[in-house]
Amino acid sequence: MRERAKLRRQLKRWILYWGIIASALMIIGIILYTWWAQIPGMIRIKAGVDETFDFHVPASGEVYLEAVEVGEFDHLSKPEKLKLDLGKKITLKSDTLQTYQMSVKLFGIMPIKQVSIQVIEDRMVIPAGVPIGIYVETKGVLVVGIGEFKSGDGLACAPSKYILKPGDYILKVNDVIVEGKKQFMDLIEENGEKELMLTVERGEELMRLQVTPRENRNGEAKLGIWVRDNAQGIGTLTFIDEAGNFGALGHGINDVDTSTLMELEEGLLYNTNIISVKKGSNGSPGELTGMISYSERNVIGTISDNTSAGIFGLCDTSRINSLEDMLMIPIGLKQDIHPGNAQVICTVGDSREYYDIEITEVRLDHDNVNRGIVIKITDDELLSLTGGIVQGMSGSPIIQDGKLIGAVTHVLVQDSTKGYGIFIENMLEH
Repeated sequence: MRERAKLRRQLKRWILYWGIIASALMIIGIILYTWWAQIPGMIRIKAGVDETFDFHVPASGEVYLEAVEVGEFDHLSKPEKLKLDLGKKITLKSDTLQTYQMSVKLFGIMPIKQVSIQVIEDRMVIPAGVPIGIYVETKGVLVVGIGEFKSGDGLACAPSKYILKPGDYILKVNDVIVEGKKQFMDLIEENGEKELMLTVERGEELMRLQVTPRENRNGEAKLGIWVRDNAQGIGTLTFIDEAGNFGALGHGINDVDTSTLMELEEGLLYNTNIISVKKGSNGSPGELTGMISYSERNVIGTISDNTSAGIFGLCDTSRINSLEDMLMIPIGLKQDIHPGNAQVICTVGDSREYYDIEITEVRLDHDNVNRGIVIKITDDELLSLTGGIVQGMSGSPIIQDGKLIGAVTHVLVQDSTKGYGIFIENMLEH
């Protein structure tokens, strides 16, 4: 009995010891991750401007660049290694538009991160905040589903199964360029039940696939796929620069069925008017409903790029509603943003307005490019109109200290007053 009791006491000690060790390792891991996350993987500074950083991390950074380290280093006339103490405030300045690299070492010994330092031009832009109608056409046709149907003899068939996949872009049929959904269906019908060759883009790979259509009960040749060739919707115009270049949405246009970023053949922006607002509530996101007239005279711009950071292109500023009262303001980089009061510009009624928000968190190195800024709507008027952030507000400019710092991208479904934003520097890098 005494031996058993002794063994139990020893076992408890070992469990306690290992528990303490595991807890200590967990705490150390949390601290290391916190330090790692406090230093962004990309730092941008404006050419010719002193940029100050305060990371509070016991680490050193070794940089190869032409720069000024204010207070500790003299101007470097040629590229050489520059060592920074990241536990103190540092101020960088460079007149050269270039990207440099910084190796971060914890306690000056343990490498934990490689950081890019990019020198960019200081920019002035117009924070728009006006609703836009969006119409985009895909490259060829986008496969959104694979299925089966009854052939002429009543048997189930699925000609494209194991050949095509949702997310594929069909660019050519027997070397004929696909220009739209109707033309694609006509090409299949004209081909009949003969084997045909499809030119397909799957991810970054271009491939040629053979498939044989089958006739359905109506004698129509089919591949057993669902395709899409366009998408429409509304969003918010984020910024316009002096040359008419625009950015909007703050996130890409994804196909609703495949959730993949749509590859565009062409796209257009339209003036639109908000005609109704469905208020958001906890567990149920709201929505702005706009009226869009898809006519030539209502076109305000062309979309050239659809990226994870938003849609971009060129617009005619003279055709945009309510642009006359908008002024250019400077952009704010990550290091300019701080938790606290800010404003969002959006149009939920007849006019464009500034509404109060609170920035609750700034995620300097968050993996999701569209969720770097955490925000909360505090404006009583906006809350009474929308309940918080609603669909259609994506792209609404976020202003802090007189600078455009980002754009609204997402709402928290469980709390419609809260959501996320993208850093404007991420939108401008496209």
